[in-house]
Amino acid sequence: MELPPSNTKRWVARRKAQVVYAVQAGEITLADACERYSLSVEEFLSWQRAIESSGLAGLRTTRLKDYRNNDESLITQSA
Repeated sequence: MELPPSNTKRWVARRKAQVVYAVQAGEITLADACERYSLSVEEFLSWQRAIESSGLAGLRTTRLKDYRNNDESLITQSA
């Protein structure tokens, strides 16, 4: 599997998935991926959770914004 360049600044869903799948396949360690791409472990884990719950579509930024907006509306409604 080909990994995105280490200087990647624009993280489209496909590139995020490449990194997650490479870590899962043992091609690169989580620590190495975080260092190479200047990611926090939390950010990587959020990508992994998004893939597990919604597949590649879960990694799309607009999709994450939809989830966040839904969470905020639930908080507002319960307050």
